[in-house]
Amino acid sequence: MMRGPRTADLALAPAAEERPRTRHTYGFRYLLRRFARNRLALVGLWVVMLIIVFAVFASWIAPYSPIKPDFVNLLKPPDTGHLMGTDDLGRDVLSRVIFGTRTSLLAGVISVGIAVMAGLPLGLVSGYYRGRLDDLLMRITDAMLSFPFLVLALTIAAVLGAGLDRAMIAIGIVFMPAFIRLSRGQVLSEREQNYVEAARALGAGDGRIIWKHILPNIISPVLVQASLATAAAITAEAALSFLGLGTQPPTPSWGSMLNFAQAYLSTAPWMAIYPGLAIFITVLALNLLGDGLREALDPRLR
Repeated sequence: MMRGPRTADLALAPAAEERPRTRHTYGFRYLLRRFARNRLALVGLWVVMLIIVFAVFASWIAPYSPIKPDFVNLLKPPDTGHLMGTDDLGRDVLSRVIFGTRTSLLAGVISVGIAVMAGLPLGLVSGYYRGRLDDLLMRITDAMLSFPFLVLALTIAAVLGAGLDRAMIAIGIVFMPAFIRLSRGQVLSEREQNYVEAARALGAGDGRIIWKHILPNIISPVLVQASLATAAAITAEAALSFLGLGTQPPTPSWGSMLNFAQAYLSTAPWMAIYPGLAIFITVLALNLLGDGLREALDPRLR
C-alpha cells in the first residue's frame, strides 16, 4: 500500500521552496528595486547625473567663455546665438550657468564632506563612550543648533573672509552638528545589540567594534543625510555668493549671478531667471534623490 507524504515533509516543503527566493532579499539588487519603485527618485537621479556631466565637461559644453566680456552684445536677450542671453558685460549667460554648475557641486560636495569627516567620528566616539566627552559635545552641538543655519554660516564666513574655499569651510562647520547628533543616536541604539556584545566577548577592542562593526550598520542614514545636506549646502553657497562672501568674480557662481542681476530685473530678467532655475532644479533633484535613498535604505520602510 502506498503511503502519502508525511506531515513533517509537507511542513518543510514550502520552506524549502521559498529559501532560494529569499536568500538575497536585502542585497544590492533588492535595494536597487526598492529605489526604482520611486519614480520621482529616478527622475532626481537622472537630473543629478546630467548636472554632474555638465560640471565635469563644462569646458567642452559651454559655447562661450564664462568670464570674457563682449561689449558688442551687452544685455542681449535670448536668441539663437545666445540661448539664455547675455549679462551686463556681454558674457553668455548659458556658459556662466554651465560653469556655475561646477562651482555649486564642488561647494556642496566638499562642504558636506567636511561635515561628515569631522562629525561622524565625533558622533561615533561620543555615543560609544558616553561620559563627560559626550556631555561636552552635546552642549556644543546644542549651542550651534540654537542659531539659525544661514546666520551662523554668515558669521563664520565673515570671520574667515570672502572666498569659495572659506565659504565651504563655514558651511561644513555649520552642518557638522547634524552629523554628530545623527551618528551618536545611531550608535546609542547599536551599541546594545547582540553582535556588539559578541564581538566584545571574542576580545575585539573598542576601535575595532566602532569602525568594523558599528559603522557599517549606521552608514545608511548618514548617506541619506549627506545627500539632503548637499542640496542645502548648494543653497547656502548661493546665498553666501549673493552676499559677496562666497565665490568671487569673475568666477561664475549662481549666487553671484543673482547678485549682479538684481540691478537689471526690469530690463534683463533673463540674468536672474536662469541661474535661479538652475538652483531650483539642482536642489529639487538632490532632495528627490535623498528621499529615494531613504526609502531604499531605511529598514523601517521595508
